[in-house]
Amino acid sequence: MDSFSGLESFVRAADLQSFARAGRDLGISASAVGKNVARLEAQVAVRLFHRTTRQVRLTAEGAMFHERCRRILDELGDARAMLQDAVATPRGRLRVSLPTIGYRFLLPILPAFKARYPEIELDLDFNDRLVDVVAEGVDVAIRSGELVDSQLVARRLGPFSFVLAASPAYLAQHGVPRVPADLARHSCLRYKFVTGGKIEDWDLPGLPPQLPPGLVCNNMEAMLGAAVAGLGIAYMPDFLARDALRRGELQRVLAPHLVRRGQFSALWPSSRQLSPKVRAFVDFASEHMFTATADEEEKDNRPPRR
Repeated sequence: MDSFSGLESFVRAADLQSFARAGRDLGISASAVGKNVARLEAQVAVRLFHRTTRQVRLTAEGAMFHERCRRILDELGDARAMLQDAVATPRGRLRVSLPTIGYRFLLPILPAFKARYPEIELDLDFNDRLVDVVAEGVDVAIRSGELVDSQLVARRLGPFSFVLAASPAYLAQHGVPRVPADLARHSCLRYKFVTGGKIEDWDLPGLPPQLPPGLVCNNMEAMLGAAVAGLGIAYMPDFLARDALRRGELQRVLAPHLVRRGQFSALWPSSRQLSPKVRAFVDFASEHMFTATADEEEKDNRPPRR
């Protein structure tokens, strides 16, 4: 504690260039600041200040030492704040941005989250545009793909798979593709990204050079509906197709050829401290959000009940 008092007195005196002002800031006398600094100088065996009757200023060695001590005190302050946050009750408004289809993996876990953290008020924004997390004041964004913004911190939540699926009626009329090259004879339902307008690639080896565009849309839910309606074969995340597959409204095709996996992550603005409400949400999402998805994956491959 004596060493800490010495460091604190030294850094404050260096910042304010005055023992008296440092003492007022720390709530101790100027002589106490001077004694703390003198003990510190004796410990390090280096003179840290040039002293006059009117002011104090750092020596060359003191300037180098001050920079390191400032970082040490900042780290100690952050550690203290982290401990205080750890015991604080997470509360307040939490703005979360998700893709439009994000409700399918978020809503099932919300009752348990609200039961555990009743004082967190969720403000959910479901959209597929590229959100500027920092500029728009978003607390947490859940997105797939790789992190490219250096202003953000990412934590992986869980993987998902892709499926190709069509309605039984469509497959009965047009046949079931056996290899990816067969897709050249089928109506392919394509997803167009809202940001940039790029058509999503179908990641299968042996695809034909051009896929017949049966339909292009920028909404995954609409594409799912089109597949259920028998308009063609759609390429989509497994959690989006899960209910329709279970009900027998869709049937998987070319499953052995689909090896691509996606990854969802939680993103938040980089900062030195993570607020209790953000930490609570990210920890809970990491623990629960895609656990159910993994548990249900095997069930999706079972034939529908007749």
